[in-house]
Amino acid sequence: MEVGERLLRELEAMGFSKDQARMALSSGNSSIEAAIDWLADHENDTVTSETLAIPEAEVVVNINIEASDSFQNSEKVKLRAQELRNQARNKKANQEKKLEREREKARFRAGKELLEAKRTAEESERKRFLAQRKADKEEEKRAREKILQKLQQDKLERRGMLGKEATLPMNPDTRLPQTTKPVDALPVKHSAARERMRECLRSLKHQNKDDNAEAMRAFGTLLIYVKNIVSNPEEEKFRKIRLNNPMFQDRVGKFEQGIKFLELCGFERVEGGNFLLLCREKVDMGLLNLAGTELQSALTNPFFGLLSG
Repeated sequence: MEVGERLLRELEAMGFSKDQARMALSSGNSSIEAAIDWLADHENDTVTSETLAIPEAEVVVNINIEASDSFQNSEKVKLRAQELRNQARNKKANQEKKLEREREKARFRAGKELLEAKRTAEESERKRFLAQRKADKEEEKRAREKILQKLQQDKLERRGMLGKEATLPMNPDTRLPQTTKPVDALPVKHSAARERMRECLRSLKHQNKDDNAEAMRAFGTLLIYVKNIVSNPEEEKFRKIRLNNPMFQDRVGKFEQGIKFLELCGFERVEGGNFLLLCREKVDMGLLNLAGTELQSALTNPFFGLLSG
């Protein structure tokens, strides 16, 4: 019993825990060297109550056989114990390094996979963007070609009409009376006025691009004014407009381009700027017919004004 306790203390002095020392001695080892070798082979074993539940008598009997040897080889045993501890520490350090390398590899793989997924997503998004952009350009090209085709058709129709008679292509209920003689071409003055009228109407439509009904109502009202004058040039009531008239203001007067269009037709401000008047001697039927043509085009041509602004 005394020898067993002494060996237990020596193992504890070498750095082993009391439970480890008891387990080594309880496993049938009869010397310090044998106990240390056993501990080196079983350093990761878990200490349980079963492994320690060995009768002390058995421990004493097994240890006493070579108890004297342990004292003779004390220094050698201590060196062996230190060597085993160093080996255990080195083994643990190597295992930690190995685990850290594995973790680093795992982080690298995860980062690489994340970058690859991000690159794939960006590439897919880029392809979708390019495909949509291409589709938009093709749609824009088709729309532009359609508009240009319509404008060319209108241009050809106008040339054919003006080559015969400068009248308006209106519906029966809005057609202006034919008061002009056939002409081969428009006078230079009328040609310039027509371009200014057209630009004026385009500007008005563009100003109301979010509310097309406003522009259409203004065009329709202006067409009525022009038609009335052409039909009844002697009637001053058709040639004189009170600027603060509520209906006129609501439909035409609130638009600068509406007033300008009437002035291009020959109207002038009179009586302190409170009225617009087209004097009888300044009534130009050719000019009014051109005005009617442009208004009719603005009302019926869905592409009118789309290429301006």
